[in-house]
Amino acid sequence: MKRRDFVIKSSAALAGTSVFSAVVPTIFKDKPIKIGVIGTGSRGGGLIPFLNEIEGIEVAACCDVLPFRLEKGLRRTGNRATAYTDYRNLLEDKNIDAVLIATPFATHGDIAVDALQAGTHVYCEKTMTRGYKGIKALVDAANKSDKILQTGHQYHSSRLYVDVVKSIHQGKIGKITSFECQWNRNGDWRRPVPDPSLERAINWRMYEEFSGGLTAELCSHQIDFANWVTKSTPNRVMGMGGIDYWKDGRETYDNVHLLYEYPEGIKASFTCLTSNSKDDYQIKVMGDKGTIILDYTKAWFYPEGTYEAKKVVGEVDGVSGATISNGWDEGKGIPLPYNHANPTKQALMDFRDSILTNTTPISNAVTGGNAAVAVQMGIDAMHLNKIVHWKNVSLI
Repeated sequence: MKRRDFVIKSSAALAGTSVFSAVVPTIFKDKPIKIGVIGTGSRGGGLIPFLNEIEGIEVAACCDVLPFRLEKGLRRTGNRATAYTDYRNLLEDKNIDAVLIATPFATHGDIAVDALQAGTHVYCEKTMTRGYKGIKALVDAANKSDKILQTGHQYHSSRLYVDVVKSIHQGKIGKITSFECQWNRNGDWRRPVPDPSLERAINWRMYEEFSGGLTAELCSHQIDFANWVTKSTPNRVMGMGGIDYWKDGRETYDNVHLLYEYPEGIKASFTCLTSNSKDDYQIKVMGDKGTIILDYTKAWFYPEGTYEAKKVVGEVDGVSGATISNGWDEGKGIPLPYNHANPTKQALMDFRDSILTNTTPISNAVTGGNAAVAVQMGIDAMHLNKIVHWKNVSLI
């Protein structure tokens, strides 16, 4: 498949999509959207309280292969949901309007395709699916279906991120030259296992059978952001990683270092560590007129050249000649005054609104597919020890 056939190109279709709904129609009070949560572990189970708070949504079913996780998910619904241990049985439930897929990464694609073919709307957690053939299969299924498919890159639903991207597109930082992205933690990424036989089922992120590792689980959000800002996909990817710190039998890397090249020579680096948490999560977008730095909930603008508000000479506590901060956060720049609702909850509200209005979500099969391809390219670059080119990626 050629780049132009797959890269984001449906701006007209997305133009009418509202990211922030102002009105919830009264129809929801009488007939809520009934959602089945497939995978009630840490992510899926953690989303149920958000769903409970959203008007017009009812968690009507829960599905998990691990009994203790299924029970926990059911408790979070007030034990009002129907329990399933096989997602295919859930899809046969005609009361279910939509599903939220929060299972291990490698299982996303098959479940999402089955759900679309069963006639349900789908919210699929990131990364959408793995493998180029799997990505194409899910995109094709979404194109053939009249149901909504939203991917779990929730920053598309963040007012902060939407406004920052808009300001970049309007030229706030000038010509983009570079992205520097990181998501660093200090911890082994493990979860407690009540029985050794459940090791791979619970700690699936550690094993290649189920997982894309740090690249798919963490870097994917920031890779998706770079695609969004540049309105493109990477030309080529290189990288390295390793199991260099946690010698505990894991198969996925405990550190990754990736370099992506986008059109017009824009370079984007993505780093993820599990042995050092300095600066945690950060995105730095650098242009010839300034830099924007983002964390989870805040953003700062750091202009190039002299900025008059950076330092103002005056008296501070009686000390003549001291400097007074005037809207400048030392080391980060000028705070950008954007309001920011919880992006995860907002993304679920957007899913509801897309179902009601039958409009394409801003985080959809195409944007999710592009992010998934870019993620797979990064994984391949590290594991195959080579530069991976988009033009050589086979999606057929």
